[in-house]
Amino acid sequence: ISGNSAGAQDQFPVLEGLAFGYSLFMRDDDPYRHHPELRGQIDDPETSFLRSLTTDLLEQMAEEHGLPSGWWYSDEEREGLRAAAMKDRWLSDLWVFAYGSLMWDPGIRFAEVRRARIEGYSRQFILVDNKGGRGTEETPGLFAALDEGPCCEGLAFRIPAETLDEETRILWQREQIEPGYLPRFLQTEIGDQQVVALAFVADHAVEIIRRDMNRDEQAACIASGAGILGTSADYLRGIVAKLDLLDLEDEDTRALLVAVERYCAEATE
Repeated sequence: ISGNSAGAQDQFPVLEGLAFGYSLFMRDDDPYRHHPELRGQIDDPETSFLRSLTTDLLEQMAEEHGLPSGWWYSDEEREGLRAAAMKDRWLSDLWVFAYGSLMWDPGIRFAEVRRARIEGYSRQFILVDNKGGRGTEETPGLFAALDEGPCCEGLAFRIPAETLDEETRILWQREQIEPGYLPRFLQTEIGDQQVVALAFVADHAVEIIRRDMNRDEQAACIASGAGILGTSADYLRGIVAKLDLLDLEDEDTRALLVAVERYCAEATE
């Protein structure tokens, strides 16, 4: 083979093609180089609805669908919260911890995605959605929040320092749309390293955080909650699908889905 390189190309075109494809597949600037199984499993940020989410759009959607309005932060309030949280963190890359729909629709441009783990917090379905997203006042749904617990496994997305201003603006429009989450910088395990990642944790001071609900109440709420973004049940299914894809631990969330599916099945009988 080494004596006739042209002949080698003729005789082994498939092997050469595979080698070339592998080099592209694992290049250093490939965001999925650590987890190729996620390729095609995370929505393209460029086409994500979340990149165009604004208070004007919220107002328009509320009017079109007969939903309550004015419950969100003003642009000035939200930008003030972002500035306070990010005040001394503009000069280096930022890791963002994802434990809910961020895992499949981050809406932010990222340079790298990795499996990640945070100790001292767990994924809990305690944030009530009654504004029309995946639940209403009549049939509220539930979103996940990061709250006190043993640990939480999810994904972490790395935003390069040079794009932080734009990407954190998009992130705050999504995660700080209203009171409910607090931005916190937490020790996070990524591979064999400890890094500080931004995570949005439950704000115990707001009424839509319901830590008093038991498993049956949560399951009933998720089974019936629906809004313009879809159902609470599909939101939970999406989270469990990502946990299964990455073989991530969270038996409580999987058990909650079993209970939700039971409620959904009973509702159709």
